[in-house]
Amino acid sequence: MKNIVALVAATALAAHGSSAHYIFQALAKGTAKGVPYEYVRRNTNYNSPVTDLSSPDLRCNVGGAHGGNTSTLDLGAGDPFTFTLDTAVYHQGPVSLYMSKAPAAAADYDGSGDWFKINDWAPVFNGGQATWTLKDTYSYTIPRCIPSGEYLLRIQSLAIHNPGATPQWYVGCGQVRVVGGSGSGSPRPTVKIPGAFKATDPGYTANIYNNFHSYTVPGPSVFTC
Repeated sequence: MKNIVALVAATALAAHGSSAHYIFQALAKGTAKGVPYEYVRRNTNYNSPVTDLSSPDLRCNVGGAHGGNTSTLDLGAGDPFTFTLDTAVYHQGPVSLYMSKAPAAAADYDGSGDWFKINDWAPVFNGGQATWTLKDTYSYTIPRCIPSGEYLLRIQSLAIHNPGATPQWYVGCGQVRVVGGSGSGSPRPTVKIPGAFKATDPGYTANIYNNFHSYTVPGPSVFTC
C-alpha cells in the first residue's frame, strides 16, 4: 500500500508540469546565496530539464555552452561554496557536483574536456525508507589538492521520480578560478559529458517506489585528495 500511495503521489507531482521544476541560478563563496547568474551561466530553456543522454546540453544546460556575460568567482583550494536554486529541488534523485579544468579562461570553455566528480548527495536508507537531500541550497568545498586554474563547477540533479518515464536532468555550471591548489596532476577518474551516463545505469533506471533498498549514483566515483 505504501508503494502504491507513493506512486500515485509521484504521478500527481508530475502533473504539475513546470511549476515543479527548478533552476540552479546562483553560486557564491561560503554559505551566501549569491546573485542569480553572476557566476552561473544563464540557461535558455527556463526551468525545463535535459533528457537526452547524448546531448552536449548535459554539460551546462541549454544555452550554457559559453560564459557570455558570466563572471568568474575566485575561490581558494579548500574554500566552501554554495549553489542556490530559484526553488528547492522537488523531485527525488541524487544531486552531484563535477569540475572540469578549462584550457584557458573558464568563460570561453564549452566543457568538452575531462570532468571529475567531487561529491554526491545520494539517498540515505533507514528503516526501509530512503531520504533524499532536497534543498534550495547545496554547499561543499573545493578540493585542496587540485591544480590552480579556471574551472567549470557543475551541479546536477537527476530526477527519477517518475518510473517508466525518461529521467530528467537539471544542470547548472558556475565559473570559478581556483587559487592555492596544491596539486600538479589531473584528478581521476574522469569522464566526458555526454558519455558519462548510460541508459542502462542502475541509478538511471531505478524504481524508487518498488523494492528500493540500495542505490548507486550514475557517473564516475568521487575524486578525493
